[in-house]
Amino acid sequence: MNTSRMDTLTMTKPEVAKARRISRGLAYDLARHDKLPVPVIRLGRRMVLPRKAVENLLSGKTDQGLDEG
Repeated sequence: MNTSRMDTLTMTKPEVAKARRISRGLAYDLARHDKLPVPVIRLGRRMVLPRKAVENLLSGKTDQGLDEG
């Protein structure tokens, strides 16, 4: 199955860094210290971020992509 990056539910730290226009190093440091303004999902040593939360952050929404139910 060929899935483009835009079809995935998560983003990598370098993708978030590019979207937020910050350095990859800063994105890694913020994620490592739980300082990113979106949830960080840890999968073993790998950390990814919910795409919806990042999109909401970039559009100025404050719910971080989480359903209020």
